[in-house]
Amino acid sequence: MFFLTRFPHIHITTELRPGVSAIMRKWEISRRLAVWFWGILALLLSAEFYGGLGGSARALYRPAAAEDTGAESASCAGAAAMKGGDCSCSAGTERTARLESSGAIALTFDDGPHAVCTPRLLDGLKERGVKASFFLIGQNIDGNEEIVLRMQKEGHLIGNHSQNHMQLTAESARAACEQIEYTNQKIEAITGSAPGYIRPPYGSWSEELSLLVPMSVALWNLDPLDWKYQDKDTVVRYVTERAEDGSIILLHDIYGTSVDAALEIIDILSQNGYEFVTVDELLIE
Repeated sequence: MFFLTRFPHIHITTELRPGVSAIMRKWEISRRLAVWFWGILALLLSAEFYGGLGGSARALYRPAAAEDTGAESASCAGAAAMKGGDCSCSAGTERTARLESSGAIALTFDDGPHAVCTPRLLDGLKERGVKASFFLIGQNIDGNEEIVLRMQKEGHLIGNHSQNHMQLTAESARAACEQIEYTNQKIEAITGSAPGYIRPPYGSWSEELSLLVPMSVALWNLDPLDWKYQDKDTVVRYVTERAEDGSIILLHDIYGTSVDAALEIIDILSQNGYEFVTVDELLIE
């Protein structure tokens, strides 16, 4: 009735011309009813979609992401209602760690080795089958030679981070080269080979040093400032929200919070398809 009232010029009839057979008569009635039915349905859907009748048709055009979010919220609310509590779903937290793409990432650690934190980190890396890159301070090698040897035996990259964390460009080129060479000699005495990569403290490097030092510079492109915050959750959140293919993550294996963060970062990003490699694999062109 709604249809006929709104559109009186449309006339539905079942009267047929004389002489038409019974089969043709039935076919003609069915055809006209079908046209009438689909016409009404099209108008109803159009009216509903453009706001005439409200909500259900509009749901057909809702983006998938919004639909998924609504389903999660509804599921969470239902679970909370069954438990008689508030809806505090962890799905949103988990989604922050779901990165859009996978690729290769390098975990790098500066300022070690540390007598306590570095072995614990090496244990976690070994358990997860992950290789990392360590840039060592010469003065911290003393007394920790076994840790350096373990790094080499377990397949990690070992690099130079100067003798005492000096800003190399703030000193004379000769003093900088002495810092670098002294640390190289310590590493070579333990591992049997001098490192081929250097990470200058503070990322401070110069064209002059490039000409004097026959080593490749390995900087970074993702720095969570773990030394500043010394908070595992802050570091993990910063890295997992920003990591992408080719990320070189800067951490320090002299803080327990950084070790905890590194292992959790590995667990989260591995679940998202990322592979962890040594930094040389990302720097080789």
